[in-house]
Amino acid sequence: MTKITDQVKEHFQFNLIHEDKHTGARAGEIITPHGKIPTPVFMPVGTHGAIKALQPKVLKEMDTKVILSNTYHLHLSPGSELIKKAGGLHNFMAWDGPILTDSGGFQVFSLQRKSIKEEGAEFRDHKGNKILLSPETSIGIQQNLGSDIMMAFDECIPYPATRDYTKNSIDRTHRWLDRCIETWDNPKQALFGIIQGSTYDDYRDECLKEVTDRNLPGYAIGGVSVGEGPELMEQIVKRTAPMMPKDKPRYVMGVGNPEDLMMIWENGVDMSDCIIPTKFARGGTLFTFRGKIRIKHRNYRRDFYPIDPNINCYANNNFTRAYIKHLFDSNEILGQILATEHNIAFYKTLAEQAREAILNDRFREFKNQFLENYSKN
Repeated sequence: MTKITDQVKEHFQFNLIHEDKHTGARAGEIITPHGKIPTPVFMPVGTHGAIKALQPKVLKEMDTKVILSNTYHLHLSPGSELIKKAGGLHNFMAWDGPILTDSGGFQVFSLQRKSIKEEGAEFRDHKGNKILLSPETSIGIQQNLGSDIMMAFDECIPYPATRDYTKNSIDRTHRWLDRCIETWDNPKQALFGIIQGSTYDDYRDECLKEVTDRNLPGYAIGGVSVGEGPELMEQIVKRTAPMMPKDKPRYVMGVGNPEDLMMIWENGVDMSDCIIPTKFARGGTLFTFRGKIRIKHRNYRRDFYPIDPNINCYANNNFTRAYIKHLFDSNEILGQILATEHNIAFYKTLAEQAREAILNDRFREFKNQFLENYSKN
């Protein structure tokens, strides 16, 4: 383990640039083989190797710094061996920026929870074939994909969970982590460990110590946004994030509401991801600095303003709310395309403004002002 982690330092680094003087918020930079990622950063989710409704060239034009793809789904189709033969996921999807791949652990949690055993999780693919997703196969798949950041295979604990269940689960996660590390042999890919523990402070602390003792390139808080509600999520993040290593990236998995991003950033988290901005966009819900709007509502039929004039993107610079409502009413796919571009631009702008506020020691002021305006709509 020491040898591979030493080699990774040649390809992957995290530089902490500034900590806000009044909060735990921090600005940094992650350096990967495919580019630099300023933090805090929100990662759009491209489950199948594509951001739904957007071409990769649009993401490049928007200066998107990193995307997330899904190990479980890419394993099912088209298969990681095929992607490896294509030159890796970057080549396969024509994306030359950083990619983070999750481990498949969340899909086991959401789709195959009853199949979990010590060896891994067994499930059937779309053809009915039995497949075992284990620490070894998860890392093998991710190494075939060639992502810049791989996530360790863990057990995502449901909410609510008993103490006995949680204890057994985190012990298994620690054993699985060691198996992930044993399988990991590509120093150009950074492996992140995941901290579980449900809503129990002592188990979160135990898992934090066990996972960070492995001296990995980065760490994530997992098992939040699984139904526990915003108050418990904040309790978990507020306790755990500040105790994570200061010199490594801190990632909260699956968090995507703007108000939740403010909370995790304030507590020193650098990275997050969620399907919310893209999924909501396809349903006609658009994010603005004055709250969410439902573009299908009749109020927007004669609204000739941009979705949000504070956001610089093709959708905002060229089209009105009335036009985008017309596209949704007409079931034109362009409506989903423009809405998706807008929502990704909103999240990118939000992270950039948060970073600027941190660098100027005014994150709390920025957060309070944003939340005040965001709640008005």
